[in-house]
Amino acid sequence: MATVASAPRAIPRTRKASKDRFAPAWLLSGLAWIIGLTFFAPVAWMVLTSLHSEASAATNPPSIAASLTLDGYRQFFDQNPWPALINSLSASVVSTLIVLALALPAAYALSIKPIEKWTDVMFFFLSTKFLPPVAGLLPIYLISRDLNLLDNIFTLVILYTAMNLPIAVWMIRSFLVEVPREIIEAAELDGAGLVTVMRRIVLPVALPGLAATALICFIFSWNELLFARSLTSTAASTAPVFLTGFITSQGLFLAQLCAAAFAISLPVLIAGFAAQDKLVQGLTLGAVK
Repeated sequence: MATVASAPRAIPRTRKASKDRFAPAWLLSGLAWIIGLTFFAPVAWMVLTSLHSEASAATNPPSIAASLTLDGYRQFFDQNPWPALINSLSASVVSTLIVLALALPAAYALSIKPIEKWTDVMFFFLSTKFLPPVAGLLPIYLISRDLNLLDNIFTLVILYTAMNLPIAVWMIRSFLVEVPREIIEAAELDGAGLVTVMRRIVLPVALPGLAATALICFIFSWNELLFARSLTSTAASTAPVFLTGFITSQGLFLAQLCAAAFAISLPVLIAGFAAQDKLVQGLTLGAVK
């Protein structure tokens, strides 16, 4: 009786073979550490320079093993930076809250309840960022002067809100698109109104995205220098404007400048560290489907 030759069985592809096409894990980890340390190196150098004396900071090449001192920080706080820090905090926090209050309904209308020609609306928001801020500095200065709003923190709040609102609408919309429509429709069938849907369903799901948007708007407002330098003098002067005072005609006091820059950066660093989990979730929301 003739035997029938059996067909050769296909050899299953092992998981190891599929992984060979990619770089090994240790190589990716090492590359990530190199990139992270590269971005962190200037910050570490600034902190180290702030702990040196002016003579040690001015040496070329800089002396890493020089003695450490807190004189730069003492001189920074002796110049009373608190009014400038309070102005920056007030303008950044108030403008960020206003941006979130305005951007959330707009993003809701452009994502969950889309209006007609919503792409044209999104392009309009994006087109407001085409013009460089310096191009609008002169008309903004003249309007502020005529309205007696120069050296007024309220002027900075309005400007920071207008600058960050388009970015916030784009970001929040990308987060709200990922909210399941079925949950919203089920809540509406149960009689939930718009406010209830926003408060009980949309906000909890989109909270990481809102936190990421708020932090980015806060950072942009805190670091803004052009309008704060041009529209304020003493009463509404912000922290970046105060920082430029360390560059004088007598020279550049490098240790004091680094100490002041690190002290002024601390609120942003603390806010980013406190909201890092929400920030990571918000920036990756919708990246994996």
